Amino acid sequence: MSDSNTAIVSVKPLILPAPGRGEDLQVRVSAPVTGGDLPVVVLSHGFGWSMDGYAPLADHWAAHGFVVVQPTHLDSRTLGIPHEDPRFPRIWRIRVEDLKRVLDGLDALEASVPGLAGRVDHDRIAVAGHSWGAQTASTLLGARVLDPDGVPGEDLSDPRVKAGVLLALTGLGDDLTPFAAEQLPFMRPSFATMTSPALIVAGDHDQSQLSTRGPDWFTDPYTYSPGDKTLLTLFGAEHSLGGIPGYEVAETTDESPARVALLQHLTTAFLRSALHPEDTGWKAAAAALDQDPAPLGKLQSK
Repeated sequence: MSDSNTAIVSVKPLILPAPGRGEDLQVRVSAPVTGGDLPVVVLSHGFGWSMDGYAPLADHWAAHGFVVVQPTHLDSRTLGIPHEDPRFPRIWRIRVEDLKRVLDGLDALEASVPGLAGRVDHDRIAVAGHSWGAQTASTLLGARVLDPDGVPGEDLSDPRVKAGVLLALTGLGDDLTPFAAEQLPFMRPSFATMTSPALIVAGDHDQSQLSTRGPDWFTDPYTYSPGDKTLLTLFGAEHSLGGIPGYEVAETTDESPARVALLQHLTTAFLRSALHPEDTGWKAAAAALDQDPAPLGKLQSK
């Protein structure tokens, strides 16, 4: 994979048939126009977003040698499904199925992008997600949802996925607000079986309306998961981590191009080294942050 910023191609909407979902799955695929053996990142959007979101990450990853696949989940504002829709209580599960459907359909997606066929490495796959998308991605890494009795639900992990980047992933369900506890029962994760390597990113000013705890709630996925995890705490960051959902997005309250640039750099280095263990870029990037006299964040690993 090249270190340089290369031209990318982005194709949408690509359609994957999804019987029983109510509508077929719309997908966007972005990839560099050159290069082979390209690893894959499946990126799950936050609540209400779509395959058109997260350009600061998707474009950057694609320009640095990844095939980025972005499904539009059923909660997307672009679909307009009302809260009363009978599918709504199951959307968290359908989101997970969306990611698996993307993995199942990689051949078809690859063939649908002009010039991409034969250039994708199907053995090097990572997942990434922001907010609700991070929860969706985390289940493929081994996280589970607890039932009302506190018993871990079904194992939805996927052996095809080798690593993950989990951005602003919500924490344990013990401290949910009454609204969240009633309306969002799937927000009761167990990270005890989330064994795959992952970079977990938390903002130290991310005060969620869904939890009675402070920003440290977003460090739970690191604290309560087994090893081979790294936590990046971003100083001053709120839930959009400086503006990753898009360029000049109205709901970004902590806009910081420098923070987004750091995230672009660190997530790219992490993904590359996670999928190519011989790659030393992550080690170098982590050392550089550690030695920065005015760092924008800090890393810890286990």
